Amino acid sequence: MTRTILFAAGPGLWAEYETPLRTALDGQDVRLTTEAAPEDVDYIVYAPKSHLQDFSPYTNLKAVLNLWAGVEGIVGNPTLTAPLVRMVDEEGLTQGMVEWVTGHVLRHHLGMDAHIVNPDHVWDNRAPPLASDRIVAVLGLGALGAACATSLADLGFHVRGWSRSQKGLPRVSCRAGDEGLGAALDGAEIVVLLLPDTSQTREVINETTLSRLAPGAVVINPGRGPLIDDDALLAALDDGRLSHATLDVFRTEPLPADHPFWAHPRVTVTPHIASETRVSSAARAIADNIARAEAGQPLKGRVDRAAGY
Repeated sequence: MTRTILFAAGPGLWAEYETPLRTALDGQDVRLTTEAAPEDVDYIVYAPKSHLQDFSPYTNLKAVLNLWAGVEGIVGNPTLTAPLVRMVDEEGLTQGMVEWVTGHVLRHHLGMDAHIVNPDHVWDNRAPPLASDRIVAVLGLGALGAACATSLADLGFHVRGWSRSQKGLPRVSCRAGDEGLGAALDGAEIVVLLLPDTSQTREVINETTLSRLAPGAVVINPGRGPLIDDDALLAALDDGRLSHATLDVFRTEPLPADHPFWAHPRVTVTPHIASETRVSSAARAIADNIARAEAGQPLKGRVDRAAGY
């Protein structure tokens, strides 16, 4: 029986995804379309800014497959009762995040900025510590966080991971819950934020949690803008408790031109590029999940509505 897949992520994305999706779905008995009677639709490929906001007419819907890893724009939709799946793309999304996080952790670990920008030609030949002497805390151990924590541990860093529920990763000291958060942050020299945006995670980096870090610590945020109390972060940068913040995500994007992050000498702004959905690999991930669903196997990246991610 032919299954109908409705692409409801917008016309601009349809132009990008149509051919890769058709290629990835080749061999499956499916019909990929941008228009269909709601009762005929089995799967919806979705982006949160889609015109489709009322899912109640889609009475035979088996799953909504989100194009992004973040689902905060749809998870609270009361009309959606079918399974919601976030993007899990190990080829593109995960690898891109691992590369960005590893690069910026190494940048701060090795003190590269002092050598790249050295207008006074200072000859400071003090060697940086080895990775095994550097404590890195990774907050969030989902698909992206776990991959980054594992990569950093493979480089020899002393990695602490934190998540709401207990996880286990090789060579990573995993903590969970409110008490575990403090234990993960105490004395950490680099903090990487890879948590989802939920009511429990907003402003997890605040005046109190910043005070637990090692003096001169670095905060790296490729997760979500609301994870940080911006005022508390700026205060910690101004008084030297933090030496730097590398930020890829913000409460408002694009980041307004007059925002103090732009001009702050201890802040690096990158324009939400840490990890992008790559069309070809994302199309393969979607096709694989649909094949799994049709075979009665668990969906990869199924969202826990209660948790919000």
